[in-house]
Amino acid sequence: MEERSFALKDPKENSNAFRLDGKAAIITGAASGIGLAIARRFAANGAHVHVLDINLGAAESAAEQILKEGGEARAGRCDVTRQEEVHAVFEKIFALERIHILVNNAGIAHVGNLEKTTEVEFDRVCQVNVRGYYNCMRATVGHMKENGGGVILNMASIAAWSGLADRFAYSMSKGAVVAMTYSVAKDYLQHKIRCNSISPARVHTPFVDGYLQQNYPGREQEMFAKLSQTQPIGRMGQPDEVASLALFLCSDEAAFITGTDYPIDGGFLKLHG
Repeated sequence: MEERSFALKDPKENSNAFRLDGKAAIITGAASGIGLAIARRFAANGAHVHVLDINLGAAESAAEQILKEGGEARAGRCDVTRQEEVHAVFEKIFALERIHILVNNAGIAHVGNLEKTTEVEFDRVCQVNVRGYYNCMRATVGHMKENGGGVILNMASIAAWSGLADRFAYSMSKGAVVAMTYSVAKDYLQHKIRCNSISPARVHTPFVDGYLQQNYPGREQEMFAKLSQTQPIGRMGQPDEVASLALFLCSDEAAFITGTDYPIDGGFLKLHG
């Protein structure tokens, strides 16, 4: 049998692994939480980030924070549910520079089972969490095709894979995100566009704090501890931990990875009792 030899890289060559120098990224919902953590991490590793959010003031504050940290960032307002607006915002960005990375992060949560989910609520979740991702990917793939490829990263959720109580519409939307990820990865492989998704479990973001304050006034610490213990690892994830995975998947170190969903869940999917 013919022997095959594999050239191993010098470990020193990886000393700057996961750098994004010379690359530009669009990140939606980047004014807070996981989106902000990703924007900051990308900028800290050399990327020029476009911080998009429906709240322009919050996006500008996030961009200012990144600039103070020594990164490069621009802020912009974008309602991902409106296709014409998405295309207009993205075309302005494309006129400035080539975009190498799109991170679809803008999304909303919803609590309720099938019977408690109204048509209006169902449609709203679809508009933001499904149509929003579709709009942003549709606005980007042509640009990436024309410029030799790129990376698309979609934020999904373990709700796409696990039956979570009272998360009917949200679970539906995140299941659609994973399916879209696989489809785009397949259809645009020949154009050197990689597409992956991340499925976090519960992550400690401002949304969690707001949810506890609204629904459990006076019992925030008690309920926070209870929610944390639903993860086998015994705590919630941190936005920076998701950002680390996002950085890897969008870097050249992950050039062999596409069409994959990555759980980051403290053992929830495999170890949950």
